[in-house]
Amino acid sequence: METLEQIRDRLAAQFPAASLTLVVNPSPAAQSSLLIAAADAAAVARFLRDDAALQLDQCSNVTGVDWPGSVPAANAGSERTAFGYMEVVYHLYSIARGHGPVVLRLRTGNRTDDVTLPSLTPVWRSCEFQEREVFDLFGVVFSGHPDLRRILMWDEFVGFPMRRDYTEPDDYEWEPTPHGTVLEKAQRHSSPAP
Repeated sequence: METLEQIRDRLAAQFPAASLTLVVNPSPAAQSSLLIAAADAAAVARFLRDDAALQLDQCSNVTGVDWPGSVPAANAGSERTAFGYMEVVYHLYSIARGHGPVVLRLRTGNRTDDVTLPSLTPVWRSCEFQEREVFDLFGVVFSGHPDLRRILMWDEFVGFPMRRDYTEPDDYEWEPTPHGTVLEKAQRHSSPAP
């Protein structure tokens, strides 16, 4: 299989106006990734799937990452982003060629009102439930998703529990025989106010 740098260079030749950034991972796993602008994601994804040498025909994993404000921007040294953003990470493999993973990242504009990314479910059907999970737990909206609705939390649930700034309400848990911290919460809510 080609290196990630070679794949990036071929993508740059195929899509000269596309924003493609190599994100180096310094951890022992050294699993670097390609950060792709949302506007270019669908075309790049189709190329990765359909290219004869790559044939990345399987998306095995989709996950979200919350980068709250004032965190270092990727590969930017001391540059910081004030409002933070959400990332969605895709792990791609080729069943036909027996290679992978190739890791793609898509980034939202911020964490509040610019949280829409294109769905890659039309390219890899296996993204459907996993993008729903990222929507449900992180609040990323996937345009073009065939069935974007909560998958783990109930419809009336407020908030996104995997965001780093999520604060758990203290009154929604109920157990028939509460114990530990749940018991303490239950006692606070059942005790009459002084």
